[in-house]
Amino acid sequence: MLEIVGLHSGYGRMEVLHGISLNVGVGEIVSVIGSNGAGKSTTLRTISGLLESRQGQIRFNGATLHGRPADIVKSGISHVPEGRRLFTDMTVHENLLLGAYTCAASELAERLQRVYELFPRVQERSRQHAGSLSGGEQQMVAIGRGIMAKPQLLMLDEPSMGLAPKLVSQLADIIRAVRSLGISVLLVEQNSRLALDIADRVYVLQMGAIVAQGTATALRDDPFVRRAYLGL
Repeated sequence: MLEIVGLHSGYGRMEVLHGISLNVGVGEIVSVIGSNGAGKSTTLRTISGLLESRQGQIRFNGATLHGRPADIVKSGISHVPEGRRLFTDMTVHENLLLGAYTCAASELAERLQRVYELFPRVQERSRQHAGSLSGGEQQMVAIGRGIMAKPQLLMLDEPSMGLAPKLVSQLADIIRAVRSLGISVLLVEQNSRLALDIADRVYVLQMGAIVAQGTATALRDDPFVRRAYLGL
């Protein structure tokens, strides 16, 4: 589905990604873990076209993405950015509608129902301003907004940031539920325990380079990962 080969990217004169390669298959949850500054968010921004790739290839379902404008929603990819980025003075319903700007009017009700079935709490809060919601509820709205585009791949950037431990556990269930809809997930997370618990495969990113990769089970038992990212 998603294939990245030898990707270089960065900001201005500073290169952040130094030739990383990764892939996400149909129906997979793939996690990218690493410390702050490792290049995790830069990876998603480059896939989305918000940053220009300097070298390498990004392909989705066989089509080339690099070098295209920063509108990949029509290709089948949704990006839920770090910090949720909701329009807090708009209602929950209005925020969801923004995620469906490529949607035909005839499909809108069906897509809203899909989100509300996944997040009953979002439906309960649909007429409230997004800024009045708790952090966990806002994250549900942000993920719901991404699902409104009916993506084949949902990219999540640090969704656990700022959430209480109890809500992090609920977040894991939410991500699994997203996969149950037939949506693959590329999860960027500093919370390594969460990422390893829910992923099929994991990439470890350090200083802009992939330093380890494999199944979640294998990496959970890897001495380097246990020492550097799990505190064991």
